[in-house]
Amino acid sequence: MDVPGIVYQFSFAKNPDWSRTFPKGREVQQYIAGLVERYRLNNHLRLGHEVMAREWDEDNHLWRLTLADGRVITARFVITAVGAFVEPKVPDIAGLESFGGKVIQTQNWDHDYDLSGKRIAVIGTGATSVQLIPQMARVASHLDVYQRRAIWVFAKPDFPIPRVARWALKYIPGLQSLIRGIAAAAVEVGLVAITVYGKQIAPITLIPNWACRAFLFTQVRDRELRKKLTPEYGFGCKRPSVSNIYYRTFTQPHVDLVTDPIAEITPTGIVTRDGVRRDIDVLVLATGFEMSQSPEVYRARPVKGRNGFDLADYYENNRARAYEGVTMPQLPNTFMVFGPFAWSGSSWHVMVENATRIAVRVITEARKRGATAFAVTEEANNRFFEFIAPKAESTLMHGRACVNANSYYIDRHGDFSFLRPTTAYQSTRASKRFPLDDFRFERLPESTKSSRLTGTATTRSN
Repeated sequence: MDVPGIVYQFSFAKNPDWSRTFPKGREVQQYIAGLVERYRLNNHLRLGHEVMAREWDEDNHLWRLTLADGRVITARFVITAVGAFVEPKVPDIAGLESFGGKVIQTQNWDHDYDLSGKRIAVIGTGATSVQLIPQMARVASHLDVYQRRAIWVFAKPDFPIPRVARWALKYIPGLQSLIRGIAAAAVEVGLVAITVYGKQIAPITLIPNWACRAFLFTQVRDRELRKKLTPEYGFGCKRPSVSNIYYRTFTQPHVDLVTDPIAEITPTGIVTRDGVRRDIDVLVLATGFEMSQSPEVYRARPVKGRNGFDLADYYENNRARAYEGVTMPQLPNTFMVFGPFAWSGSSWHVMVENATRIAVRVITEARKRGATAFAVTEEANNRFFEFIAPKAESTLMHGRACVNANSYYIDRHGDFSFLRPTTAYQSTRASKRFPLDDFRFERLPESTKSSRLTGTATTRSN
């Protein structure tokens, strides 16, 4: 994990028992499972059902969701919680399908496959690989890492949390909230302030740039290897990561960092453009994702809204916009946990809480009014975009330092729509105070109502 545990949690369910500053994945999973049990969510969950299509039924003010098994379910309200990284990207490399060994995509990891003693190749060096590669090196007989662009990596202040500290967090009133606030502010400054203000105040990028370079120097003394591991774009243009062992992994004799472009994949291995052939047993694809604003996602899983609206066509042909990052006029009764300009850069959980707060407030108002449909107005949607877009355009992402970054922060239309370039405080405040007049509420005639105001579906991609 690359975010402190005290930040990686909900404000209403603080966990004083994290064993480390950066908990392991199993501990995070236990935290989530505990929430499911605590709030008795099991009876409300249908896991393992893939939603393949969504279509708005204007006559009945309902959404019709088609599942992978062909069944269709209806819901008055839909909250899409598919996240930012929706579908794994399969690299367009000649011969990929011909490879005769084991192929693993990081999103669909095969936990039953034993990697011990295998010759492994990892394609990609993003945030996932920073966590993955050191673990692969521990079990592989040989590890090849294929890098297109290096990643900025900080030292990771990871250490066990003493029992006395956990006791204090649990029993001293306000202490955990205070420390959580300080940690969240530090994350926000590191990930957001530099990105938002780095273009106007260039010197603020120098400190993290120097810190990463100094850390790399302490870990890798070989000049040529260090050069390969140094990004050719500015700090903040892509998400940085934290690890105390990533850089050192490449100094091991059985680990090779390959920066020559891949020419083709053969049945037995990989050939780079310099003609070198490297045989492998396992190919790990850590090649990124189709983002939630990618038209390709909605070509495979169509979303049809009002008046012939097609979400794939919209994202293909228009600059992405969603009111407060959570809802669109053409998709009634729908909220997105991650939409355009949604993430404030602090804890992911802050964004989830803010989106949920907006959804609950609007749905509650619909119930009060006896409304069967609602949608944000075009005027309100455009007003939010006109407020947020200029802020995004003035960020570091549109500066010269980021020209070579090829960052997923930037969408197909050149907008920095991944991040909401405001503070987490501002986005939280907006989620509490947005005017309900920004929404239009409608009611079906009594004779055409097909269901009561119940049923909210939350869609997931797995």
